[in-house]
Amino acid sequence: MQDSNKLLEQANRQLASSPSTPTAAGPTNSEPLPDRDAVIDALNQMFAEFELVYHNQYNKAFSNAEKLSYAKKIWFSNLRHISPERIIAATHRAIRESEFLPTVKGILKYCEPDLRELGLPDSHSAYLEACRAPQPKAEYSWSHPAVYHAGRACDWFFLAGNTEHAAYPVFKRHYEDICQRVINGETLSLPAQIALPETISKPLSPDEQRQRMQQLRDELDI
Repeated sequence: MQDSNKLLEQANRQLASSPSTPTAAGPTNSEPLPDRDAVIDALNQMFAEFELVYHNQYNKAFSNAEKLSYAKKIWFSNLRHISPERIIAATHRAIRESEFLPTVKGILKYCEPDLRELGLPDSHSAYLEACRAPQPKAEYSWSHPAVYHAGRACDWFFLAGNTEHAAYPVFKRHYEDICQRVINGETLSLPAQIALPETISKPLSPDEQRQRMQQLRDELDI
């Protein structure tokens, strides 16, 4: 046990001091990387919590100190660009939602903002909203523009003319694609509504038309 602890301590020191650790794609030159030590601390906390929650799976995946040391280096190389706070939040989200020990890919997914953080309803709630919204759709007060765009991508007639069993999977696919665009930073908008004129014109009566014509003749001297 003492030898294992020494190996882990050595791995953490190497992780913190190694300048050649690869960095996952993500930040640009204008986006500084999070503090290295803070990221390492977050990863250590993540592994500690995973050991408690996924005990058997964890011990099977990291059966000795060497495997755990190598795993931490791989995870660090892929999560280096993510803030420690987001890593911890992703850890807790994984614990709540996953029955299995997450992979690096899974944690990266959990690091993305939750739909609720962005004001996006879940896909089924969005589907029901799209189906129930009255015409004209562009003037409805949508919970989020993504719901409108997903409904329009499906075609409103398709949603109205098909059962949920047939229509929901199609809507869900469009909605999830649009949600991913929102997660990636795209801002969606609704079609601009045409403002009603302040005054509504009405046709002139025959007498008014004759008066207008006479006024025009007088002005033109004809």
